[in-house]
Amino acid sequence: MLRTRSVAIATAVAAAAGFALLPAAPAQAAGSVHLYKIYYDSPGTDRGANSSLNAEYVVVRNTTGAAVSLRGWTLTDASHHTYVFGAFTLGKGKTVTIRTGKGTNTAGYLHQGRSWYVWNNDKDTATLKRANGTRVDTCSYNSTRVDYTMC
Repeated sequence: MLRTRSVAIATAVAAAAGFALLPAAPAQAAGSVHLYKIYYDSPGTDRGANSSLNAEYVVVRNTTGAAVSLRGWTLTDASHHTYVFGAFTLGKGKTVTIRTGKGTNTAGYLHQGRSWYVWNNDKDTATLKRANGTRVDTCSYNSTRVDYTMC
């Protein structure tokens, strides 16, 4: 009886130790919707042409395992220029590029419809929030040596 009890205890300890040695799941295993890239200094002189405005953009990426509705989400700069997402669903594993100027919205490109630039050419902060106001992600840059930043 003592031997059986010892074997049972040893088995339980070994099993517990085996589970304790399993690696923890990565924190981002579930993925996220986040800011991926900001192209803040469009090529050429800033004269407000729509092609120049649309060369200034932010890319949002969905690394979750499901499509995410962005309806009512906001993208804001430090000066509080705010873009509100309309009825838009970002597919799993997909990106969407939010351009500053005017254009036709598609599954991969959305347009703010502005007639002047949003993102400062030297430093700024982008903030992505859910429709309820909860901050999802921020991305800042402070450089005139490059035209974009990866978030």
